[in-house]
Amino acid sequence: MMRRLTAWAKALRRDVVALWIAARDARTPLAAKLLAAAVAACALSPVDLIPDFIPGAGLVR
Repeated sequence: MMRRLTAWAKALRRDVVALWIAARDARTPLAAKLLAAAVAACALSPVDLIPDFIPGAGLVR
């Protein structure tokens, strides 16, 4: 269990660094930057943006 958690944390750190580098690069399109910011905000937000009572959509997250 601890190995899986450690591997997950390392992969998360790697992905966050990759997003940071891509967001700061001038060649990255604005749409990709906005999408990355929205995904990060949704993943880190303590507020559930899609309530579970919406059939199908709330249970996917």
